[in-house]
Amino acid sequence: MRRRSRHRFHDDAAMIEVPRPTLRLRVDAVALSDNWRALDRLSRPGRAGAAIKADCYGLGIDRCLPVLHDAGARDFFVAHWQEVGPALRHIPAAQLSVLHGPLSARDAAYARATGVRPVINSLHQARLWAEAGGGACDLMVDTGINRLGLRPRETGDPAVAALTVHTLMSHLACADEPDSAMNAAQLAAFREVVARVPHREASLASSAGIGLGADYAFDLARPGLALYGGVQHPALAGAISQVAFPEAAIVQVRELEPGETVGYNAAFTARAAMRVGVVSIGYADGVLRCWAGGAFASQGRPLPILGKVSMDMIVIDLAAAPELDEGDWVELPYALAEASRETGLSGYELLTLLGRRFG
Repeated sequence: MRRRSRHRFHDDAAMIEVPRPTLRLRVDAVALSDNWRALDRLSRPGRAGAAIKADCYGLGIDRCLPVLHDAGARDFFVAHWQEVGPALRHIPAAQLSVLHGPLSARDAAYARATGVRPVINSLHQARLWAEAGGGACDLMVDTGINRLGLRPRETGDPAVAALTVHTLMSHLACADEPDSAMNAAQLAAFREVVARVPHREASLASSAGIGLGADYAFDLARPGLALYGGVQHPALAGAISQVAFPEAAIVQVRELEPGETVGYNAAFTARAAMRVGVVSIGYADGVLRCWAGGAFASQGRPLPILGKVSMDMIVIDLAAAPELDEGDWVELPYALAEASRETGLSGYELLTLLGRRFG
């Protein structure tokens, strides 16, 4: 008896057409490009770069980075070293900075080998970089947010003087609160550092900071969420468009009788006969249980969510769209400001929670 080759299944599988996903994430490339251009204009007399960390805030680096580069962005920022490789598929290494900086000699050696710039956040990192051979780097100074960065008084240390600083940067804590006194305090502290630390360029504002105006612009802004549709400052309203459009397929249509319940803990009870759809999406895809009480949509018509959100499924009321059937698609309204009010999640969470199952 002949045995089937253990590789035969894999060979056969390679010839089988893969089923289409029942989740898709539409990214509006025109809106993304327009958002960057708007932020670039608002960043004058400086220019805008782009934060592409967290897989371009959950929307996909392979989708978004080429669009941003084609729009004109030339300064990009990731957080982790493992984010470098995917970015370098699309941009030159000299255009990329790694915000968390080198934690070891291995990190520093990797930065030198690839040509990306580490952001130096401490005297320890400054010494690691020098010991690795140095070269162009960025320098983060903490002016009040108390996350990463040297304290201003540490910038006089010989380890800092030995650095070749390309971009001297800090980060605002309350830029989304235009009336906060902390904005002016951090600006003043940063100006003092700018005056005494040699550097090529200076950068203070991220998305919300761009809305604070020219005083905060310096040479380079580092927008993140606003690129992908978030409006964090009133000055950005009208300039930023929605980029992310999650959609899911209806995998089953059901007819409920009066008194029947839906989902875990029987959280919804039908008062009358109704037609409902089971949608192929859930909290594993970033649609957390706080969406309960919200709605999907079809051609602008709301399709209320019934009961609790499950890991892979959500049940919706199809009364407003009786023509929908199994295999049809519905949209989860994802204009970030409105979705944030609906769910209590921030725009950052709404985007970065999106799961990996979207096609």
